[in-house]
Amino acid sequence: MALGTLTIDAAGHPLQLSAQRAAFDPQHQSLFVADAHFGKDAVFRAHGVPVPAGATAGDLARLDMLIAAHEPRSIVFLGDLLHGRASLASETIDALAEWRARHASVRIVMVEGNHDRHAGTLPPSLGIETVLEPWLHGPWALCHYPQAIEGAYVLAGHEHPVYVIASRSDAVRVPCFRFGPHCGVLPAFGAFTGGFVVNQSADTSAIYAVAHQRVIAVRERRRAPARRDP
Repeated sequence: MALGTLTIDAAGHPLQLSAQRAAFDPQHQSLFVADAHFGKDAVFRAHGVPVPAGATAGDLARLDMLIAAHEPRSIVFLGDLLHGRASLASETIDALAEWRARHASVRIVMVEGNHDRHAGTLPPSLGIETVLEPWLHGPWALCHYPQAIEGAYVLAGHEHPVYVIASRSDAVRVPCFRFGPHCGVLPAFGAFTGGFVVNQSADTSAIYAVAHQRVIAVRERRRAPARRDP
């Protein structure tokens, strides 16, 4: 079992939540990643904002760790694989091509998100399938936008959910997974992203925060307790 994971029951199906901000379906051996926003640093620099390079390389290294831990047959990006048109420049695409070559046997599917539409078409040489939401896979309806889909449980992204942990004198925002009756939302995978606070979300029945390389239940349904993985 991968370190830094927490296995939960999502609509009757096991789902492993990773401290690397991704989720793994052990029955279908599929890894789900939301909002990678590869090349966001390149987009900022193309607009004259002097942010440092390296965000894409770091995120791809974390993907390598997830692949080594879970050995998935498929990886599904839940939208916003790329950040913008400048993400198609060689700086980002070459890094993605090198990463893809290391994992040529893994099927990779991208559910198109709003940033992907703005960025443009991926080079066919990357071997990444592009699909529209909802993409049905096992018990899941895989989407970019959180929504309800009849007959399936939705896994989505787009929101970049974060949870605020506060004391009387301080507060910190950490990425989180949030799950409602019909839809679960993954945190943004990309390190160079913002977040939307979900502490008071009325449609959320469970929240799992990522902190100190662990996934921690901060709000949880009592009927289906999570299982801490060793």
